[in-house]
Amino acid sequence: MANAKKKSVFFCSECGFESPKWLGQCPACHQWDTFAEAPVSKRMSGTVKGIFPGNTHSTPARLNEVKADEEERIVTGIGELDRVLGGGIVSGSLILVGGDPGIGKSTLLLQMCRILSENEHKILYVSGEESPKQIKMRAERLGDFSSNLYILCETDLVTVTEVITDMKPEIVIIDSIQTMYSEDAGQAPGSASQIREATGRFMKLAKNLPVSIFIVGHVTKEGVVAGPRLLEHMVDTVLYFEGDGVASYRFLRGVKNRFGSTNEIGVFEMRQNGLEEVLNPSGYMLQGKPENEPGSVVTCSIEGTRPILVEVQALVCQTNFNMPRRTAAGTDYNRVNLLMAVIEKRLGIRLGGYDAYINVAGGMRISEPALDLGIVAAIISSYQNQAFDSKTVCFGEIGLVGEVRAVNLSEQRVMEAAKLGFERCIMPRANFQKLNVSKNALNGMRLSGVSSIYELLEVI
Repeated sequence: MANAKKKSVFFCSECGFESPKWLGQCPACHQWDTFAEAPVSKRMSGTVKGIFPGNTHSTPARLNEVKADEEERIVTGIGELDRVLGGGIVSGSLILVGGDPGIGKSTLLLQMCRILSENEHKILYVSGEESPKQIKMRAERLGDFSSNLYILCETDLVTVTEVITDMKPEIVIIDSIQTMYSEDAGQAPGSASQIREATGRFMKLAKNLPVSIFIVGHVTKEGVVAGPRLLEHMVDTVLYFEGDGVASYRFLRGVKNRFGSTNEIGVFEMRQNGLEEVLNPSGYMLQGKPENEPGSVVTCSIEGTRPILVEVQALVCQTNFNMPRRTAAGTDYNRVNLLMAVIEKRLGIRLGGYDAYINVAGGMRISEPALDLGIVAAIISSYQNQAFDSKTVCFGEIGLVGEVRAVNLSEQRVMEAAKLGFERCIMPRANFQKLNVSKNALNGMRLSGVSSIYELLEVI
């Protein structure tokens, strides 16, 4: 008798949408050519069943009777990491850490493990990519490790979950989720079904034991975690480790956090003995800034709750092409084109025959509209070949009719500039009129409010 044909299902590798047949475009996320075939597994559909302890019977509960005590947190000892996590690691949480290869994800987690193990926390480091000797060689440059850190080099998902259940550590590191393999899910390690199966099991372990689990995820060339987008929805916290591979600075950004604020940022510097915290990011980002050079302007961005001063550079020169070139590094390319159109229309400065290159120095990528005023000032400064005052900082959003609009957290921006010794601050007039900062905090810094780019041109 012939064997019965195995049933299979097609799913979207971007969002996890399932379909009984192959589709050219996903109806959920509208991406093209993302459907892959996988065999149907009975256990795949039950990976997240009974995640929350005590929910053996799905019965409704009155919200006012649910006890919500303060979440217990484990302080990592790395201030920048604790800031992004919202004050520490929440017990029973599932945390995804993504980033480019070699950016320092494993180094940061090993440093965290070293500090926590010294504080008598039981930690299990699961590696599917390296041998124990390789991990030991990498860990030696970070310092000595206590006996509370255990290493498991395994890719079989069943074995890993059994070890975690028997050992009951406080914190588990999975490096990486793409290497975990389960026979029940079918397909090869790293496929969408395997990642979904592994994440579902780790989520169940985290909630039931409870144990805090960090899972490391590789990123695609588009800069997102490889695998279905369902992965980011399942976890409690998503952290991205960013930075230029040839530079020493790294940025840890929280894009999702159920236990703290999102878009918080931590700044690190990669050194020979590991990652070192940068306690004053503004001063660090302005290191090497040229003095009194055309096209160089200091502006202020807000990352989470932290104000960071950055240098915006512009180079405007006559073009040798029929179509002028426009390049933006560290900020939105379309936003730069929009601001250049506003300059041409409202100020009458003809930029159609000029190439324009915009750069946010320091390797950060900032999309906040508060950079608009700094970008416009840098473009005008480079076009006129006149230096912008190096002791002046400016920030504000610019609209299509040339108005300078208010931005949030203006007090924090002003105080950050005053702390670093700047002598003048140009801001939206709406923020200037409502500013509530004492004279002592300003340290003698002068404030100027502008309502349009016409006034900006007069001020500079």
